[in-house]
Amino acid sequence: MRKCLSFFLCLLLILGSVPALPAYADTEWPAASPISADSGIVIDADSGAVLYGKNMQESYFPASITKILTALLIIENCDLDDMVTFTHSAVNTLEYNSTILGARVGDKLSVRDCLYALLLQSANEVANALAEHCSGSIEAFAELMNRRAESLGCLNTHFSNPSGLNDDDHYTSAYDMALIARAAFSNPTFVEIDATTYYDVQPGQLQQYPDGWRYYTHHRMLKQSDSAYYNGIIGGKTGYTMLAGNTLVTCAERDGLRLIAVVLNGHQTHYEDTRAMLDFGFDNFKSVSIADRDSTYEEVENDLSVAGIFPGTATRLSINEDSVITLPLSGDFADVTSELTYSLNSSAPENAVARIDYMYGDHKVGEAYLEASVVNGYIPGLSEDLVPAVSSGVTATLAVPGGQTAGAELSAGEAPQEPQEESDPAAAFLTILLRVISVIVIIGIVGAVVFGFLIYRERKVERERMQRRKKREARMKEWGDSPSEFDLVMQEHLRQKNRSRRRGFR
Repeated sequence: MRKCLSFFLCLLLILGSVPALPAYADTEWPAASPISADSGIVIDADSGAVLYGKNMQESYFPASITKILTALLIIENCDLDDMVTFTHSAVNTLEYNSTILGARVGDKLSVRDCLYALLLQSANEVANALAEHCSGSIEAFAELMNRRAESLGCLNTHFSNPSGLNDDDHYTSAYDMALIARAAFSNPTFVEIDATTYYDVQPGQLQQYPDGWRYYTHHRMLKQSDSAYYNGIIGGKTGYTMLAGNTLVTCAERDGLRLIAVVLNGHQTHYEDTRAMLDFGFDNFKSVSIADRDSTYEEVENDLSVAGIFPGTATRLSINEDSVITLPLSGDFADVTSELTYSLNSSAPENAVARIDYMYGDHKVGEAYLEASVVNGYIPGLSEDLVPAVSSGVTATLAVPGGQTAGAELSAGEAPQEPQEESDPAAAFLTILLRVISVIVIIGIVGAVVFGFLIYRERKVERERMQRRKKREARMKEWGDSPSEFDLVMQEHLRQKNRSRRRGFR
């Protein structure tokens, strides 16, 4: 009798688990008016979502917006109180009529003073001096620039100097420059310096200006007295050469939405183009938190416990609470699909085990890292308000299906015990139901192992991915868990989740 009942329940649950195909809203993306510059882009600085782009993957000369990456590298690798000495090669190897601070050979300024001169005055001899101070030579610093750009995901970029002066081998794209600016504007020190409108060099530091010197930002949108001033402006950088034309990078924030706009090869309309792109972003998009809307990781966490992948451990999965996606004002989180990847770059958190990419139709609107952490007294699937009770060994009342409750004396480090079967038919039915659910979940995981193993092996082709995977596997090994089993559970969950949603798109 029980075998027949179990078979019937299995069949019922399998048929009932076939998802309905809901009709989701159209994932239409707002349209922007074209800009005059040859290339431009506006992105959400927090999610990385591209809101608008024109020739954004094409390479152009960047001119002095190059100094954004120069400044970021100096902040990351140098002490701001160190002294920089201006050499002959730093001062006297500049092309004619390029922007300078007025430093002479032998002058000394702190790294901090140099950074203000670099970002506000756009001084080219300061860029050279900082490069030599950091890496020993301009050539070595250019190599550092290219490595950093590659680590940020830049594919159409190559730098040959720290200033942005003309060079056929010095180029970038609007998208790559947006990635660089995103990293820079995530650095508080960079923002503090770049948001300044003027800065004073103290007397006695520059031979040419013994009484001191004040220099001002070149970015007109930062100046409240200027007609180009933009409400919500954070900072930015200007650039110009005859070959590059006008280039401009700008960061602004309104109502919790932080945007970055890049203009390349502008035709004296770089401020108008920037304003148009920023207005388009603020008028049509919103920032949406991920952590309190995506519960997929919680479901996976429970399945890992059922499958025995994290047996007896206190491993908890979570999405970083600061992760956001960018949606059109009329968009909803229900319209978003997820794609899982295990290819983690160097910027991934140390405890990250996977990355979830979020798509709104064909547009990537953000990403979040799935992070694993060990929490004392944490039991997967147990409500957080019961964790203190479990840790301290007091009695906790656990809810069970059917509205019943079971009291249990829980000691520190012990998992809650299964309630004992009762003799009445309802309790027997409930026990069988729970067992059937567990069997189905385990069968699903085994199926995922067979399906996902080939995909897992294909990810080992490229050398860099192999290195990142080894790093990730080492972290998982420290927790005493199997990375392959974990990956397959995650892949199956998101595959099932997205399959039903994609079928529902109109």
